[in-house]
Amino acid sequence: QVQLVESGGGLVQAGGSLRLSCAASGRTFSDTMAWFRQAPGKEREFVAAIRWSGGSPNYADSVKGRFAISRDNAKNTVYLQMNSLKPEDTAVYYCARSGVVGMKSPSFYDYWGQGTQVTVSS
Repeated sequence: QVQLVESGGGLVQAGGSLRLSCAASGRTFSDTMAWFRQAPGKEREFVAAIRWSGGSPNYADSVKGRFAISRDNAKNTVYLQMNSLKPEDTAVYYCARSGVVGMKSPSFYDYWGQGTQVTVSS
C-alpha cells in the first residue's frame, strides 16, 4: 500500500516561486512518481515525472524550463520546484505513483495524494 501526502501549495504572485513536496510511504525502488494538476473545469494534466531509481525526468512542454522535479530517496520525498509562475499554473496539484515507466496519462497511476492548491495571482 502506497500513501502520498502533498504539501507546499499556496498563493503567490505571478513570477514567484513555490516548492511542493510529496511524502511517500510504501514505495518500491522502481516506481515512477509524477505531479499532475487540475484546474477548475479542465481535465487532470501531466506536469512532471521522475523515477526513484534515477534517469532523466519528464516534463510537460508548458512547464519546461520553469519547473523542476527532484527526489530525496532517503526522505522518501519528491519535490516540484516551480519558478516563474504564471496565472495559468493555478490548479490543484497532485502527486501520483505508477509502476510503469514513461507514462503521462493519469490512467497509468494507481496511487494519488489528496492534492494541494496552487494559486497564482496576476
